Amino acid sequence: MTFNSGEFLIFFPITLLLYFLLPKKLSRYSLLFMSCIFYLAWDVSLIWLIFFTTAVSFVSSHIIERTEKSFLKRLCIVVTLLACLGVLFFFKYYNFLAETLGWAIKEFGGGTYDLTLDLVLPVGISFYTFQTLSYVIDVYRGEEKAEKNFATFALYVTFFPQLVAGPIERPGNLLPQLREKNKFSAENARIGLSKMAVGFFKKIVVADILAEFVNAVYNDAANATGPALIVATVFFGFQIYCDFSGYTDIAIGCARVMGIRLMKNFDRPYKALSIKEFWARWHISLSSWFRDYLYFPLGGSRCSKPRHMFNLFMVFFVSGLWHGANWTFVIWGLLHAFYRIVGELTAKPRKALYAKMRINTHALWFRAGQKITTFVLVCFAWVFFRANNLSDVGTLLSSFAVGWGEIGTSLSSIGLNLASVIVAVLSLVIMTELDILTERSEDAREITAKNSTVFAVWAIAVAWLLLLSVGGASTFIYFQF
Repeated sequence: MTFNSGEFLIFFPITLLLYFLLPKKLSRYSLLFMSCIFYLAWDVSLIWLIFFTTAVSFVSSHIIERTEKSFLKRLCIVVTLLACLGVLFFFKYYNFLAETLGWAIKEFGGGTYDLTLDLVLPVGISFYTFQTLSYVIDVYRGEEKAEKNFATFALYVTFFPQLVAGPIERPGNLLPQLREKNKFSAENARIGLSKMAVGFFKKIVVADILAEFVNAVYNDAANATGPALIVATVFFGFQIYCDFSGYTDIAIGCARVMGIRLMKNFDRPYKALSIKEFWARWHISLSSWFRDYLYFPLGGSRCSKPRHMFNLFMVFFVSGLWHGANWTFVIWGLLHAFYRIVGELTAKPRKALYAKMRINTHALWFRAGQKITTFVLVCFAWVFFRANNLSDVGTLLSSFAVGWGEIGTSLSSIGLNLASVIVAVLSLVIMTELDILTERSEDAREITAKNSTVFAVWAIAVAWLLLLSVGGASTFIYFQF
């Protein structure tokens, strides 16, 4: 079941009715039950994985909190890491490692071996695994108390709005809210539905339209041309943003209707003046997770310069690997690591150069140049992220120099004409305006009730009419991670 499906139009109202009409204790169980139904709609056979990681994390946190023995505490945290990460690595990375090993054996003349297994990647496993780990680590650090009620903790792990693709919530934010029951609020409903409308618009109206042009290039790399590749890559930058932030907006909106506030996951990332700022605005829940549970424990920036660079390298290497079991994702992560490391190493020399040349770094033209440079660097990295495999990467990069003598023909070959350009650009403009409206405050209070209601009805109507006209909508990109 996805947010952009007919089933969800039935599921969500039923969930709301049960949550608001039942007594406090029963409403929590009803929300847990409906969250399980939401996940079971994907794959009944893999529900045991969530139960396993939830049970291990719950038991370990209680042992950690109750024991005074440091050895036992460390043993529990190690067991939790091995159990949760073990499940994640096996289902997500075993075949990747098996294929790499088989390739290496063949290259060194050892014959051909197929070591892969017929595995199904459980949807959302990367997200709920990190969420359970943050809980146990926080209990181990003494920053959180172990949750006493198993049903409440299970709901923290399986809460349906953010179960499949985040945001990756911290226990300090979500658990206290799940312990309480909120009364229905017209204000929460208005804000939540407005947020959902933005998400539906981003996904169905913008992302799915841009996907057609992106797929025409990236799924036919052999016939790609420079102009078409550049347009498709820029479109993909907006497609993945609208797809992923659209899911997040719907998730935040769903929760907000119930009075539950999820963390902000995107902050108009293409406004960034640097790669560092881009990552402070993009997938914030994951970036902050790596910061708190990997970057800081490694030493952060409070160490020698070489060690600091190593820490940055490790964070982006793991981030690339987290996104998928494919060398294209690893290279994408390493490319961003290169950007960040170069940025850190050249920060002081660049600052001195600007001062020597008396350049006003706050000038509009200078900041515009920074935004454009950052956007170009991010888009170049998207080529590796979107490419189907390493072979396609080589083919696509070599196609940059092809087709410049016949730009019109190159673009029309992927279905891009004046009408489609107008539709795409208009959709992006509207999407940008929606982001501006909703970013003014966390709960969008500055949008008047009248405007938000009209907007909500309009956006949902357009989104669902478009959905019905094409016979269905695609799944969200980040479901594969």
